[in-house]
Amino acid sequence: MEVMDRIQEVIRNTDTPSWVESVPRNFGDPAAGSLKADEWRTMTTIYLPIALISMWGEGTTHATPERASFLRQVLDHTMDLVCAVYLAGMRTSTEARTSAYLYYIKSWLSKLQTLHPESTLRTNAHMAIHVADFLRLFGPIRSWWCFPFERLVGQLQRLPTNSKFG
Repeated sequence: MEVMDRIQEVIRNTDTPSWVESVPRNFGDPAAGSLKADEWRTMTTIYLPIALISMWGEGTTHATPERASFLRQVLDHTMDLVCAVYLAGMRTSTEARTSAYLYYIKSWLSKLQTLHPESTLRTNAHMAIHVADFLRLFGPIRSWWCFPFERLVGQLQRLPTNSKFG
């Protein structure tokens, strides 16, 4: 629970530019609901790195050296994913950025089951590697992502209705 408390504290206390969509301040609580894809991107690239680096990064203390080493490995592993998400979401796409994305996503996938043995690889892991192909074929993700449509569907789902047509 300590990690979730720290993430919520970072969300509450971090000032972001006005164009950055926020995430629920009570992230992780059932009342917060599910995050949309764009909110996950914000969580991954802003709040999560701040929270985890402040807890597990250079200069932090832990109960044992083994625990400190493990948490640092988890932090480095998480930062591989953060870097991949950041690179994939940039406004412009270059071959160097695409190659860097592929490096970080493969690094993250290669360490996933070592650091988290309870996890299982799913189709999403395979598809994450193909994002590099899509970047090469279609350019920056911003030109073909569906976040605006997802947001619209969410708004439509919240409209009051009596379940009758017309």
